Amino acid sequence: MNKRELADLVRLNIEKMNSYSSARDQYNIKDTESIYLDANESPFENGVNRYPDNKHYELKTVLSKIKNVQESQIVFGNGMDEILDLIVRVFCDPSLDQIITLPPTYGMYNVIASTNNVENIEVPLNSDFSINVQKVLSKASEKTKIIFLCSPNNPTGNSFKYCDVLKLINEFDGIIVLDEAYIDFSSNNSLTGLINEHDNLIITQTLSKAYGMAGLRLGMGLSNKKIIDYINKIKPPYNINSLSEKKVLSELKNIQSVKKNIMIVLNEKLKLQTALVNLCFVEKVFNSDANFLLVKVDDVKLRCTQLLKNGIIVRDRSNDFLCENCLRITVGTPAQNRFLIKTLITI
Repeated sequence: MNKRELADLVRLNIEKMNSYSSARDQYNIKDTESIYLDANESPFENGVNRYPDNKHYELKTVLSKIKNVQESQIVFGNGMDEILDLIVRVFCDPSLDQIITLPPTYGMYNVIASTNNVENIEVPLNSDFSINVQKVLSKASEKTKIIFLCSPNNPTGNSFKYCDVLKLINEFDGIIVLDEAYIDFSSNNSLTGLINEHDNLIITQTLSKAYGMAGLRLGMGLSNKKIIDYINKIKPPYNINSLSEKKVLSELKNIQSVKKNIMIVLNEKLKLQTALVNLCFVEKVFNSDANFLLVKVDDVKLRCTQLLKNGIIVRDRSNDFLCENCLRITVGTPAQNRFLIKTLITI
């Protein structure tokens, strides 16, 4: 099957436009010794009087090694949601193009599509939360530019079969966005290696989950250089503030601590799962490759209220497709999980 070229998938106005360029971009300035009189900033040094490095040279160098990709294959966003929004804006013409999502899944895909006036074609997952690949492909048309896949999936916690993901990458005549926000907790490896083999694949990741930096709002898009260049065309030039970038660089020096915390979460998840399945009001605990568990209970409203009275906040996912009477419970610290289990036993 002959697929559309990447340039044919990109919006025509994006293809033709030039990105914002500062004087520091034009002169390729990286040093801090120059006298900067180009950007109308305050000249009085206080640590934040200058605009951030909009190319993120140092951060890309560090994360490219951690993620095993090239620096030119990374784009940063103010949270992963900004990256997802930029992808839709690069490829989808408002009121004309479509995306496909697979509910139950991350709710921001639909919000982003609605914000950009892009139709969202929903193809529900199978009852076991697997992908109905043929149905997804059958729903795609010339107007369908993007398929969003979340693996491990939120809120279900399961990872999709590699063969299903690969079939969609190979056969869909458009862009596949693989959301790997929870990949660090998964028994499966990231599929970042595939960005070198497939021109239509974008992988999104975040520092909010396993890396413990949700408050800093830093997400990543990983893809081939052509796609990254398109995203950079429309990306706000200073979307990552300098304080966040400095904190991220500092935290990334403690990568062993991140790995240790991941192992704690995985061990605690097993303990929590064991405790939950023995509760009389729990009907099912779904297997999870993430840092949370989807739990089907007898009465979700009652259980949420009981937990809230004890100072425990969980997420009611019962309005999601296939998730009736389901709670999503994030794995906490050992002490938090012990208190949760003790509370669940007594309510």
